[in-house]
Amino acid sequence: MQDRSSGFQWPAQWTPDILATLMFVVQGGRILLIRKKRGIGAGKVNGPGGKFEAGETALQCVLREVREELCIDVTDAREMGVLNFSFTCGTIPEIRCHVFMASSFKGIPSETPEAEPFWCPVDEIPYELMWQDDRFWLPAMLDGKRFEAFFTFEGDRMLEFSLETGDRPGKEKQAPSASPSL
Repeated sequence: MQDRSSGFQWPAQWTPDILATLMFVVQGGRILLIRKKRGIGAGKVNGPGGKFEAGETALQCVLREVREELCIDVTDAREMGVLNFSFTCGTIPEIRCHVFMASSFKGIPSETPEAEPFWCPVDEIPYELMWQDDRFWLPAMLDGKRFEAFFTFEGDRMLEFSLETGDRPGKEKQAPSASPSL
């Protein structure tokens, strides 16, 4: 259960330390996920992706990252939204993440030193093994909605967020309950 946040305000002058991407391939009622082996979020389930390299666009970055992490070439990537992350602990950098979705690719998803891929039915996504924010924006994206979201975390624990989807006027501002059952 969620409580409405009356005071959540994203810093007006916020600038991310890292620009990153995520990709979610969806085919036949299934979604291609990874068990992340290293880096920020190691041990969590997510989509493949990673940090921009110098001079890359978001699309170039996500296509390169998917190729590196899963040994596949996505052929129909489309950007669905942007996630903005602030971490109060100071040990994880501020991140802006461009999120993509696709339905076709060439190759066979293969395990690499960075990721172990697996297919999961869309209605059985293991949110309990993912970052806490995923359960809020991922269903909207899977419904074809574009989005922008802002999240504040303390380590792995989400403190508050704001999510705006393309088909909803205004912003939905929420904070997790004191003892989230996420």
